[in-house]
Amino acid sequence: RRSARYRLLEHKLARARTHGSKSAHCCSKHTCTATTTRALSGNLHLPFGRPMPLVLPRPELNYWERLYLPSILEGLLITLRHMGRTIVRRIFQRKKPGVRSLMEMSSLGLITMQYPEEKWTMPEGYRGAPVLVMDEGGREKCVSCQLCEFICPPRAIRITPGFMVGSDNYANVEKMPKEFHIDMLRCIYCGMCEEVCPEEAIYLRKELPIFVGTDRQSMIRDKRELYRLGGVMARPIKKWEGK
Repeated sequence: RRSARYRLLEHKLARARTHGSKSAHCCSKHTCTATTTRALSGNLHLPFGRPMPLVLPRPELNYWERLYLPSILEGLLITLRHMGRTIVRRIFQRKKPGVRSLMEMSSLGLITMQYPEEKWTMPEGYRGAPVLVMDEGGREKCVSCQLCEFICPPRAIRITPGFMVGSDNYANVEKMPKEFHIDMLRCIYCGMCEEVCPEEAIYLRKELPIFVGTDRQSMIRDKRELYRLGGVMARPIKKWEGK
């Protein structure tokens, strides 16, 4: 239960907040507001270890400070200084050789990277855009097993199985996809298609961080485009060698 002294201090604090520190009116039962204000500015503590708030005077601003012109001019000078430094570095380009830190961004010494002329150096293991690859002999490695289509979480892959042409030496051995589409608007770059592929035919290439397009149709990559982007990837396992 709160004591009477605690309730008295709360009453003085409420009157001080209501009337302000400049009020000269006094209460008939308690001490005046000025006394309470002086108590607030000292080190007086309420019971149970609760400190009383301090009343800090607000500094008076002169006419020049109320115009806010010094702060505005200072901000404009900082902006102009950065703009001039950027223009000079663009005119007198001097590339920094070797590997640079991520904080430097551009090799020209600029804050902003000059994309697409400059691009990030992607680390090993970076999951870029999925593409189809061929072996050293230029043969398609995909055999239309459709495991990537079944495991794809957003269902971005659509495969239409097909067969090799009759003139191919392996026409009666394995299949090949007739159609292979990846909807990059749905793809989440999870890499599960790469993990599940038994033929190592689909990879997330770090050289292609992300696919971009101007409309929805251009974001759907077909079989020809996927092979063009993937190209040939040499792997140590050559299943057709000696057969």
